Amino acid sequence: MSNNRTVSGMRPTGALHLGHYFGVLKNWVEMQHEMEAFFFVADWHALTSDFADPTRIKGFVPELVMDWVASGLDPQKCTIFQQSQVKQHAELHLLLSMITPLGWLERCPTYKEQQQQITNKDLGNYGFLGYPVLMASDILIYRPQWVPVGQDQLPHLEMTREICRRFNHFYGEYLVEPQARLTPAAKCPGLDGRKMSKSYGNAIHLGEPMEDIIPKVRGMKTDENRLRRNDPGNPEVCNLFPYHVLMTAEDRQAEIRQGCTSAGLGCVDCKKILLESLERFLTPIHERRRELESRPDTVWDILRDGNARAREEAERTMEGVRQRLSFDF
Repeated sequence: MSNNRTVSGMRPTGALHLGHYFGVLKNWVEMQHEMEAFFFVADWHALTSDFADPTRIKGFVPELVMDWVASGLDPQKCTIFQQSQVKQHAELHLLLSMITPLGWLERCPTYKEQQQQITNKDLGNYGFLGYPVLMASDILIYRPQWVPVGQDQLPHLEMTREICRRFNHFYGEYLVEPQARLTPAAKCPGLDGRKMSKSYGNAIHLGEPMEDIIPKVRGMKTDENRLRRNDPGNPEVCNLFPYHVLMTAEDRQAEIRQGCTSAGLGCVDCKKILLESLERFLTPIHERRRELESRPDTVWDILRDGNARAREEAERTMEGVRQRLSFDF
């Protein structure tokens, strides 16, 4: 039987930014109140591309959890855990790798795209090729009904569903085919108009102090066709306006739109309003993060409790898997 449960994870590769919040975390925070939720630090997944220098991953783990909790995840309402500390993930990954056709992995769109795009790292390893199998294990081991994904991630989830069906075909109906919980698209471009990414240096990070954010916002790219203060602007092509859509009150957004298109509001004024919105949004996140930083053991306590809860659920599933494979020695 499927559960009213969701599972999702995030790789510990550095500080989270606004794109992470509006693209993923905001949805997680809402889901923890609607269903049983398991959210994990995908540190094994981080090794698929950072295997040559994995030492930084250990430091990124508590930083990621602090960003999550500061952003609104409540360890009393969801299970926050660390992938590598629940060894059942690795066991199910091994077993599922035995039945996953090589052609499925080679045809994975992300596998081909990233091999072409990421040229500064060696991706010719099984870990990178086989990451969809580990991802399937991460999901299927908790038998969830829902997996939060964006439209572009649907092929990844379909691979999990195919692996699930293949297991059930060989060994009898047991693993649960999860359904997609589509996350609403949230446009949050980088400061320069490209995708927000720490590697591009165009991000506003969740833990970044306002004194560092102010010069970033002042230098933000806006409507390139608006050359002078009295030229009318177009919010639809402005890199700034999507931030207002996400963080500024709707009535104020209408004023900004009208002021921009009539040239009654300049870009400098628009940026001042955005800084006010950013401060209102980020202040509670910063306060919660400072509290966590003052009590560093709290993060490890959250992971310890979450790991225990996740192991219990994962082992329950693995007992059934072993029985169906006649590996319950």
